[in-house]
Amino acid sequence: MLPTNEQGIKCIYLCQSLTNTYQPIYLIRLDERDGKLFILAGDNIQILISRNGDWEFLT
Repeated sequence: MLPTNEQGIKCIYLCQSLTNTYQPIYLIRLDERDGKLFILAGDNIQILISRNGDWEFLT
């Protein structure tokens, strides 16, 4: 399974925003079970990007 175009664009946007604030990006992973992209960054920043490009912070 590959990420959708919407996920790819949103991932680049969010990664650029994170690095603009000097947050390191540790992991970007596509969950093949549900097709969501997971980003692990900074001290405890977890972001989930759904197939349609919507994203949310995880706590």
